[in-house]
Amino acid sequence: MPVFADVDTGVDDAMALAYLFASPDADLIGIASTAGNVPVQQVCLNNLGLLRLCGVSGIPVSKGAEQPLSAPLRTAEDTHGPEGLGYAQLPPGDQQLTGYDAAQAWVRAARAHPGELIGLATGPLTNLALALRAEPELPRLLRRLVIMGGAFDYRGNTTPVSEWNVSVDPESAAEVFAGWRAAGDPGHLPIVLGLNLTENIAMTPALLNRLATAAGSATSLMNVNDERGTRSDSANPLIRVLEDAMRFYFEFHFDTGDGYLAHLHDPLAAAVALDPELVTYRQSTVDVELTGTLTRGMTVADWRGHWGRPPNALIGTEVDPAAFFDRFIARVGAFAGSLRPT
Repeated sequence: MPVFADVDTGVDDAMALAYLFASPDADLIGIASTAGNVPVQQVCLNNLGLLRLCGVSGIPVSKGAEQPLSAPLRTAEDTHGPEGLGYAQLPPGDQQLTGYDAAQAWVRAARAHPGELIGLATGPLTNLALALRAEPELPRLLRRLVIMGGAFDYRGNTTPVSEWNVSVDPESAAEVFAGWRAAGDPGHLPIVLGLNLTENIAMTPALLNRLATAAGSATSLMNVNDERGTRSDSANPLIRVLEDAMRFYFEFHFDTGDGYLAHLHDPLAAAVALDPELVTYRQSTVDVELTGTLTRGMTVADWRGHWGRPPNALIGTEVDPAAFFDRFIARVGAFAGSLRPT
């Protein structure tokens, strides 16, 4: 299946890309870099470095907008590390960015694969909103769109009510939901995975150790009592990067009171892009609050139809974390195991 991924590559975006690289049912035809977890220039470097690390070639990477549509850019180095991948170090990429921007990349990919392309957005929706401005028929051109963003009847992780991706660029999220509503095609509602769903996908040291073992590169089990910044001793290049990235992510979650674990928001979205049956959904109309003093960036679902507008989203409501991790570990473990040790 042709897949186009729009990412702001921090730790969990990197794991989402690894999942797509490892999936035989995915033909990743393009990567759009968006500003979010780190500035867009760093996102581009991370995407190019991951491609080289994983020995993947021929996938064009496009640079997206440097700023949200209206608001100043905020980034999340405290969550993802100064370069977006925690303690991990990537090799320099060995390919050039495309000569066209990420919004154009969305449109080109959709027109090249009409009715077949699966779109995946795991960062702020700036590039996708700009693509919709250029091609209002984009919702009809895509086979499926999966968005990681929002929080539905659930607390936020950036403000009390707002999830990070939407909070960074609420205007773009509002434009995307409005654009899908304007398309008026109930068969093409985007799948939206909010924090209410994705925070069920909690990576732990034991699960990360299972991944290393599946790759044939068993490593020391991480522990909350380890010295901060301890580096992976894996000889496998991908496992080493993922462990070094995840350790930083574990430490961040621990410091914020979540425990020594990490929520894998974006890998779940990648898995659902390929197999929507991993998640249970509820249809609704979604809009984004743009002006509230306390609620800017809040994603509001009109479950009972008070607004009188047609539905514009399928909101994820239930997932089986064990089934997801079994699939993730099997795919990424086998893929990592195929890479040459370094």
